[in-house]
Amino acid sequence: MARITLRQLLDHAAERSYGVPAFNINNMEQGLAIMQAAKACDAPVIIQASRGARSYANDIMLAKMMEALTEIYPDIPLCVHQDHGNSEATCLSAIRHGFTSVMMDGSLESDAKTAASYDYNVSITERVTRMAHAVGASVEGELGVLGSLESGHGEAEDGHGAEGALSHDQLLTDPEQAVDFAGRTKVDALAIAMGTSHGAYKFSRKPDGDILAMHVIEAIHQKLPNTHLVMHGSSSVPQKLQDVINRFGGEMPQTFGVPVEEIERGIRHGVRKINIDTDCRMAMTGQLRKIASENPSEFDPRKFLKPAMDAMRDLCLDRFERFGTAGNASRIKVLPMDEMARRYAAGELDPRIATARAA
Repeated sequence: MARITLRQLLDHAAERSYGVPAFNINNMEQGLAIMQAAKACDAPVIIQASRGARSYANDIMLAKMMEALTEIYPDIPLCVHQDHGNSEATCLSAIRHGFTSVMMDGSLESDAKTAASYDYNVSITERVTRMAHAVGASVEGELGVLGSLESGHGEAEDGHGAEGALSHDQLLTDPEQAVDFAGRTKVDALAIAMGTSHGAYKFSRKPDGDILAMHVIEAIHQKLPNTHLVMHGSSSVPQKLQDVINRFGGEMPQTFGVPVEEIERGIRHGVRKINIDTDCRMAMTGQLRKIASENPSEFDPRKFLKPAMDAMRDLCLDRFERFGTAGNASRIKVLPMDEMARRYAAGELDPRIATARAA
C-alpha cells in the first residue's frame, strides 16, 4: 500500500520543483476520479477531507475507501490529509483513522469562526505537531486568516471560515512572523493568507495584485526557501464550467477564481500544495445538470455519476499536468510512517530543511 506522508511528498516536490494539487472529497466517485487521473499521468496524490466531509461520509467509510483506493492503485503514492482541523482532538482522531497528515488551523479558534491570536495559533499548532510527529504523521499550519481582500471578510466552507470583518493585516501573512511561526511550531507545511478564499465567489473581477497578493508568497519564500508553502482556496472556477451549469438550469452569478497561471507562478516560489475543491464540485454538478436536462426520464444514478466522474477526472488530470505533478509517482520510494517518526525523533527533519526526499 502506497500511503505517503505529506512531508515526504512535498520534499520530493521541492526537489523536483513541482506542485501537488490537494483535492477535497466527500464520496467514492470523487476518490475514483482523482485516482484515475493520477494513474493516467503517473502523479502522486493528496486527497483531503474536511470535518464536514468526515461527518457526511463517516470516518470508518472514509478509512475503508482510502484502503480500497491504495489497493486498486498500489503504484500511486497517496497522502490522506485532514483539511482545516480545529483542535487537537480533530487532528488526532484523523490520524487514528489512517490519515497520514493533518492541518491544524490555529488561525481560528476551536469554533472555526473566530480569528485567533498569534500566541494561540503558535501554542496549539506546536502541540499538534509534537503529537503527530511522534507517530510519523505530517502537520500543516496556517498563518493569517483566509479571506477576501475585496470584501474584507472570510468565506465559510463546511462550517469553517472567519466571521465578521477582517483587517488587512489579518488577511495577509507577515513574512517576518512566518519565520518565527515555522521555527516555533516545526510544521511541515505552511498555509499562508494572500487574498484567496473558500468557495466559488472569490473575486468579482479577474484578480490582480490588489486582490491576489502573490508578492506575499514570494517574500515568504525568500525568507523561508525550504519551507513548503500552501495555497488554500485555489480553485480556478473555470468559465466553461460556469457556463455548463448555467446552460442546464443553474443560476451561478459571474465569478472569478485563482488563474492557473498564478498558481504556476506560486509553484516557482515555493508553493508545493494547492487546495482545490470548488472546481471538482462544479465539474461534477455541470454533468449532473446536463444529464437531468437532456434525459428527464433517466433515474439510474450511475447514468448521472459516470459522466460526472469523467468530468472531474479530466479536471484533475489537467491540474496534475499544469502543476508538474505528472510523471513523479514512479520516482518516489515511499517511506513508512515509523521511519518518519524515527527521523523526527532524531532531529533529522528540521522544518526549514527538506530532508525526507526519496528519488
